[in-house]
Amino acid sequence: MRRLGYLLMLMMVMVGCNNHNEKPEIADNTVKVKAPALVKEFGFVLNDYEVVRDTIRSGDSFGLILGTHGVDPNKIFEIVNKVRDTFNPRRIVLGKPYVILKDRDSAATPHVFIYENDLVNYTVVDLRDSVSVYTAKKPVTIAKRTVSGVINSSLTEAIQDEGLSYLIAHEMSNIYQWSIDFFRLQKGDRFKLVYNERYINDSIYAGIENIEASVFYHGDKPYYAFNFMVDSTSGERDYYDEKARPLQSFFLKAPLNFTRISSRFSPRRFHPVQQRWKAHKGTDYAAPHGTPIWSTANGVVIASSYTAGNGNYVKIKHNGTYTTQYLHMSKRAVKQGQRVKQGDIIGYVGSTGLATGPHVCYRFWKNGVQVDPFRQNLPAAEPIEDKYIPSYFAAIEPLKTELGKIEFKEPI
Repeated sequence: MRRLGYLLMLMMVMVGCNNHNEKPEIADNTVKVKAPALVKEFGFVLNDYEVVRDTIRSGDSFGLILGTHGVDPNKIFEIVNKVRDTFNPRRIVLGKPYVILKDRDSAATPHVFIYENDLVNYTVVDLRDSVSVYTAKKPVTIAKRTVSGVINSSLTEAIQDEGLSYLIAHEMSNIYQWSIDFFRLQKGDRFKLVYNERYINDSIYAGIENIEASVFYHGDKPYYAFNFMVDSTSGERDYYDEKARPLQSFFLKAPLNFTRISSRFSPRRFHPVQQRWKAHKGTDYAAPHGTPIWSTANGVVIASSYTAGNGNYVKIKHNGTYTTQYLHMSKRAVKQGQRVKQGDIIGYVGSTGLATGPHVCYRFWKNGVQVDPFRQNLPAAEPIEDKYIPSYFAAIEPLKTELGKIEFKEPI
């Protein structure tokens, strides 16, 4: 018994010693600060700078903006002279956003001026010792979409009913302008589309890239359109039907996205400004002031000028047969001798000269005689070269299958 008691006492002493040797836990109250995430934009790490974001306001100029942020007037003069061939400071546009990257010290010296030309393109003016300028693009991703719609009143309304951008309606109008009269659509007409959208940084919508394929059922007749590259060197693309026939004409049907035809070609009409009867040898397209006007076909600008009657006007020779003219512009965008392509912007809608409101008067010559373009049997666009025909049919086959799988959301 004595030996058992002795062993018990010895065990208790050993346990007590072990507890005494254990180190007490010390609470770690250190606050761990997480490093800020790197923010990269326009090719710069924004964390390294004081970032100023603003928009061009009324009365702003490039020099005034830089001066407001502490750039010396002599330095501004040097910068303007160095960059004006690439970035014209006089053409900054009201409402466009810009960014200035400045030192994060007390001097806050501006290092970089970034002008956002549009959602994708931007111009960087490096203000540091060796002043330089370059243009760049934000990273853009392309997402493929499919959609169908049914006409109840108009194409635009059908597009909006699907929650889509009105730009799709505009693109479709351009594609089918020689096949379908969109002012005479029938209730129940319907369409299917395979198209691509652009996104900046995978999240910011940046518009329509293109329509890859579509079929429009007008009066139950299907009108197919497929986008195909006809020149791999230039990257030029155009739309063709299921039999490889071009949908486009040599001429666009109209020189702008217009509101309405306010006056047609007529041998005799009452002039609202001159207050007398006279021939009207043009077609007037009413549109909001500033609407872009585009060349209806490839050609060379043979006149870009101003007269009291025509206002600002542009005249384009397309070949030995056809010439067109565009009157009453608010501003001209091309010069005499300049070569233009179909769809290039040549000016903007205005009411200069003898005009009562904003519109463009579109005049059309055939063999030197002014004619009504709506009454002409105009030439079609160039067909696909024979050597590309097999590639075309191979390219459209999967697109036709994809269109066939798209279902209409409403009963026809």
